[in-house]
Amino acid sequence: MQRVLILGAGGHAQQVADVLLCAHEGDSDILPVGYLDDNPALQGQHFLELPVLGRLNDRLNIAHDAIIVGIGNNRIRQSLFEQARRDGECFAIACHPSAVIARDVVIGGGTLIAAHVVISPGTVIGENVILNSAATVGHHSHIGSHVHLGPGVHTGGEVRVGDGGFVGIGGIIMPQRRVGNESIVGAGTLVHDDVPDGAVVVGVPGRILKRTGER
Repeated sequence: MQRVLILGAGGHAQQVADVLLCAHEGDSDILPVGYLDDNPALQGQHFLELPVLGRLNDRLNIAHDAIIVGIGNNRIRQSLFEQARRDGECFAIACHPSAVIARDVVIGGGTLIAAHVVISPGTVIGENVILNSAATVGHHSHIGSHVHLGPGVHTGGEVRVGDGGFVGIGGIIMPQRRVGNESIVGAGTLVHDDVPDGAVVVGVPGRILKRTGER
């Protein structure tokens, strides 16, 4: 049995917990044991029958085999992931039983694969990624580390999303397009052209609203 601590206890962390519990009910050997969160108001509370066991730094004193960061914000999630890696932590993968994943897909540690996600053949998913509910990833795509694909996002085949990228609810990325590192694609946006690093893109078709360094 792999005992998993969830870093965070907010809404996204509870989604992670539910996915882990559903996987456990489906005979996965991964079992969530509780949450860690720095919010004093959450200490001692229970969500989905799992306790908030303490603050984030308490993980070093609580028995566990692996962790997963249950925070939606990419930069905060990346920071906590990298600190935990420096401390020698192992990272669980939370995969909902309803997900459809091709047999040759590679998935990095600390990743959440939510309900009804579809990942097509030849795809690589980085570390500490969120593939939210009903997202689909086309064949031979590469999703970088610390990425968040929101609910109902669809990518065509051979798409690349750079590290730290975010695609909002219902976003669509056309085949063979690249979304740069730490770029933001707004909800409902259709990405028809490549997106440079650090850009904000919105609309149908997508247009660049802001580039790196602009306010």
